[in-house]
Amino acid sequence: MKIQNLTPGGYAASCYLLTKGDIAVLIDPTCPAATLRTALQKSGTGLAAILLTHGHFDHMLTAAEIKAETGAPIYLGRGDRDLPADGEKNAFAVFFGFDRAYPSADRLVADGEVLTFGEITLTVRETPGHTKGSVMYLADGLAFTGDTIFAAGYGRYDLYGGDVTELFASLDALGELSPDTVIYPGHGESATLGEALTALAHLY
Repeated sequence: MKIQNLTPGGYAASCYLLTKGDIAVLIDPTCPAATLRTALQKSGTGLAAILLTHGHFDHMLTAAEIKAETGAPIYLGRGDRDLPADGEKNAFAVFFGFDRAYPSADRLVADGEVLTFGEITLTVRETPGHTKGSVMYLADGLAFTGDTIFAAGYGRYDLYGGDVTELFASLDALGELSPDTVIYPGHGESATLGEALTALAHLY
């Protein structure tokens, strides 16, 4: 499976395009639709799904345009079902003082669910704390972690649905995964899970 980070996405949020065979999956649509269009043409793939790691606005900036252009359905953790359509809950209004809605999910996902798109298989892991419905998508020693964990930190927990106790419990539970798992976070550089957990061990 090939992984491309289609940056620069808005607000420094990563936008991962996974491709294998003739199928592509997009995680956190923040890149311009034209950027995605070019990437799909170069890889000879069609977009099968748009996966959101959570419901904050900076991780779905171009969801509407990309869905309209490709017809790909949007997947989101079940705990964040109300966030896209509500500017207070998706944090847009918190930062900018007015409401902005994004497309609601076509499919809500739950912990342990296996998603298959052609030759791409991803397993959902619920990681509440940054938001109630934050999820990771796991595949073959890889983890797309959203804002739950970064290369040297973790996401904030003071916005709607955030909970510090849940976040720290989610981080602790990541010790069940191999430390060699490569994380692809919602912001910043990749790292191994072992490196990331070591870097934040003194922070909580």
